Amino acid sequence: MAQVSLRNMSKIYNQNVKAVNSINLGIESKEFMVLVGPSGCGKSTTLRMIAGLEDISEGELYIADRLVNNVPAKDRNIAMVFQNYALYPHMTVFGNMAFGLKLRRYPKSEIARRVNEAADILSIKKLLDRYPRQLSGGERQRVAVGRTIVRKPLVFLFDEPLSNLDAKLRTQMRTELKKLHLRLASTMIYVTHDQVEAMTLGDRVAVMKDGILQQVDAPTVVYDKPVNKFVAGFIGSPPMNFFNGRIIKKENNFYFNEDEGKVCVEVVEAMNEDIKKYLDKEIVFGIRCEDIYDKLFVSDAPPQNVVTVTCEVVEPMGSEVYLYLNTGKHSFIARVGAHDDPEVGQDMELVFDMSKVHFFDKNTDKTII
Repeated sequence: MAQVSLRNMSKIYNQNVKAVNSINLGIESKEFMVLVGPSGCGKSTTLRMIAGLEDISEGELYIADRLVNNVPAKDRNIAMVFQNYALYPHMTVFGNMAFGLKLRRYPKSEIARRVNEAADILSIKKLLDRYPRQLSGGERQRVAVGRTIVRKPLVFLFDEPLSNLDAKLRTQMRTELKKLHLRLASTMIYVTHDQVEAMTLGDRVAVMKDGILQQVDAPTVVYDKPVNKFVAGFIGSPPMNFFNGRIIKKENNFYFNEDEGKVCVEVVEAMNEDIKKYLDKEIVFGIRCEDIYDKLFVSDAPPQNVVTVTCEVVEPMGSEVYLYLNTGKHSFIARVGAHDDPEVGQDMELVFDMSKVHFFDKNTDKTII
């Protein structure tokens, strides 16, 4: 397998529009790397530059220690699965999977061996004589993946391959792709705007915004220790709640105070040194929905971390409930157990777990804590 190295790589359109801005990213051999970000952030353009489908405006790209900036796509020994699967409608499943090998003039016996081997891995052997129009979305996806497996490339590239599938099938295919990666022990680079896919699939996640790489790390690290407000808000479902306010001092303790709102909570003592320099300054407070609890079910809730809010919407999700709440100044979401049964319009007391909160600089959006 192969390492992939992006070194100050950029894509510039019309001499002044930087779709990708000086990305530095190293992808280890056999790693499953996910590029994630909102539409237009440059993730698909980055993947297409790796594939050789877009020219590299600046920087260098190495695959297996080989500089490939000027190497045609067909000679990079990579394989790509597209969003629309790109199957030939007039060919059978076998024909689609074998097509690339036929172009490279592989012997018929070797083609048959590789296609059948890939079909076994993907459990589509019974589909080999069918045409794409006779397949479901999930089956077409498997065929598209099988077409890449038969080539035994150095690197697999996936460009939002699950976006056309329904929710249940997407979940199933995520599991299948993870199993496939473990079985093939291959280098895989996967592009998605779906942060759930990113969190569940990636060994590491690279978060992008406006063509700039924001953070690269293990999914749990990106979730628990985001480097800025954008990453904190993008990774997580529902997203992190943000409150604007100030750091104030009362009785030698520091508090976050939501100006003219109902949130005034004590900062954990261990955070005080980082927070001191923001005393009486504007700051952004962030807390995830699962770190907010109904006071009724927290017997030892510290009173300084209890907030009274109004419940605006109750959204049952089966094993849990999403509460859409309002402080009078900010709306936010709490995720609580299904046993909680608040009524719309009622006031309720919630507990903020201050050991798990984040603070962001109001001007730079960078994480303080």
